[in-house]
Amino acid sequence: MASWLGFLRSLIIYNNPQRRLVWKRFYRKLLNPESLAFDIGAHVGTRTRAMRAAGARVVALEPQHPFAYFLEKTLPNDVVFLEAAAGAIEMDAEMAVSSKHPTVSSMRTEFVDDASTAKGFEKVQWDKKQTVTIVTLDGLIEKHGQPDYIKIDVEGYELQVLSGLSKPVPLISVEYLPGFPKLTKEVVTRLLELGDYEFNPVVGENAKFLWSEWKQADQLQSWMQTQPATGKASDLFARLKSEAF
Repeated sequence: MASWLGFLRSLIIYNNPQRRLVWKRFYRKLLNPESLAFDIGAHVGTRTRAMRAAGARVVALEPQHPFAYFLEKTLPNDVVFLEAAAGAIEMDAEMAVSSKHPTVSSMRTEFVDDASTAKGFEKVQWDKKQTVTIVTLDGLIEKHGQPDYIKIDVEGYELQVLSGLSKPVPLISVEYLPGFPKLTKEVVTRLLELGDYEFNPVVGENAKFLWSEWKQADQLQSWMQTQPATGKASDLFARLKSEAF
């Protein structure tokens, strides 16, 4: 029962037409009908639907019940959906699930341990375990083609997802949680190992880049240091400098 209540709460918050419209307008500036996008951690499918409405072909992953069931039944037929997570290697693994707050369910043990004492997470409990299938980004690319954009929102597991990618992608976004700066620093380091990236955040759900000009990793790090631990979650976009638009 708690899992379904958590699901309904997420559905009410995230799956609304206005939010999808805002993100569709945003993605139309980044994607086109020839674009291929991967949505890693699709949740209720808000971004998947927005990317598809913007014209892109989409491959979406979501391992968590009952979200996977909902996506299987409601996503457009031309969206490729996989009930799976992405990681460094193909395997089965356990995910820590928060029934009441499913948006913070995570594959990363350290994230759950640290979040249990972090500001803003006082009421969150990870009360269940779920075995999930893990695929790699390289495996998805081999099967579905080279993506123009990968969106990753996996509650602290972003580094493991990127560890399963061996070549740079033109545009990548990862979730940034101000209360966990170490996780984002690790992700930025991994991105720079993959390619020559520059960065720009989208704070909260406003679907607008924070900066008029993209910035280097050291400038991004300086900005991160000014963010309060209780600040809004953001999407941190990284684009290859050769792909500037």
